[in-house]
Amino acid sequence: MRIMRYLGVALSNIGVNKLRSLLTMLGIIIGVAAVLTTLGIANGAANSITADIQQQGTNLLEVSDARGVGGSRLTTADARILGDRTEFPHFVGVAPAYSGNTTLVRNGVDVEARVQGVTGAYLTVSTIEVASGRFLNAADETHGARVAVLGSDLASDLFGAAEPLGQEVRIGGDLFTVVGVLKTSGGSRFFSNDTTAYVPLTIAQTRLFAAPFYRGERLVSSISIKVDDAYPLEQAEQDVEAALRLLHGLKLGDDNDFSIFNQASLLDLAAGVSTTLSVLLGGIGAISLLVGGIGIMNIMLVTVTERTNEIGLRRALGAHDRDILVQFLAEALVLCLLGGVIGVGLSFGIGALLSAIPAFPITIAIDATAVILALLVSSAAAILFGLYPALRATRLDPVEALRYE
Repeated sequence: MRIMRYLGVALSNIGVNKLRSLLTMLGIIIGVAAVLTTLGIANGAANSITADIQQQGTNLLEVSDARGVGGSRLTTADARILGDRTEFPHFVGVAPAYSGNTTLVRNGVDVEARVQGVTGAYLTVSTIEVASGRFLNAADETHGARVAVLGSDLASDLFGAAEPLGQEVRIGGDLFTVVGVLKTSGGSRFFSNDTTAYVPLTIAQTRLFAAPFYRGERLVSSISIKVDDAYPLEQAEQDVEAALRLLHGLKLGDDNDFSIFNQASLLDLAAGVSTTLSVLLGGIGAISLLVGGIGIMNIMLVTVTERTNEIGLRRALGAHDRDILVQFLAEALVLCLLGGVIGVGLSFGIGALLSAIPAFPITIAIDATAVILALLVSSAAAILFGLYPALRATRLDPVEALRYE
């Protein structure tokens, strides 16, 4: 009960100078909000990267050109050879792709979207599922059919509540018939199957994006390879590297003109990046918290001076050093905790505001552990920065304190 009395007196004293108390808490408010928001950004970025990787699958190798699409030397011939099950029996599926951004138009509705030219094998290497209709098949590729499969969000943007199957949509100036719509798969704002249109690879290479030739074959943007779960992904990566170096005529000592991304290792990389960002951004936010704590100490020192007579009177009436110490620590604790709670609320508000902005690429993720940690740090700051003023109050001589004006 005594501690409740201390807290009650602390709240009463804080309420006497509301504006000064608010300004005192401002440093803690900004510090806590900064720490939680920056940690939320780091967590959100890691979650987005992880969602993108998991959406593609973890037993997947992604081959792309080391110099970008403009200087690519990956061709459909590379994909055909890697897809030969007699040579590579552990490759479950091999899917070349050629992609770009273009405008899709339906009844006056224009949507800028990612269009990916793929073969039917893409359904094997990816985690996408068809909600209605069908996916692209070998016949579409052979006959150069102008058909398209739409991600769920893209279909909704173009057709609303209407049934897309069998309807036409203009892609890059050509009419395509919608033959399938995908199930919602999620992902991040960096990349999502839900906002992508899929067309036959040859159509993307010839009609939509005019892929250049290299050694008599059309270039591809990437080659996705799904590996048998029982086969080591690292060994599969070495197999692909050896095959492509041979196909590209690279000599010993030559750098690879392609890059191979191991999805499983990318997950570990994403976790490492998240930890690094959390430490870096959290450290920057902690500086604000430190400044706020110094502000608390300064105001508490001023408060001790202003209440010298009160301290002398309480000592004269029998208050012990411990009572004076706890009272001033309680006031510092209440200030810091109130500031911390307001800072937590502010961080959630900032997070919701930023996440609602379409141009902001990630969803800020503030977890409960970070909130609890921020409040504990606020409490520790109260004790750390409130201790010296409280000790100073206990050392005042009662007689001199009563004479103080």
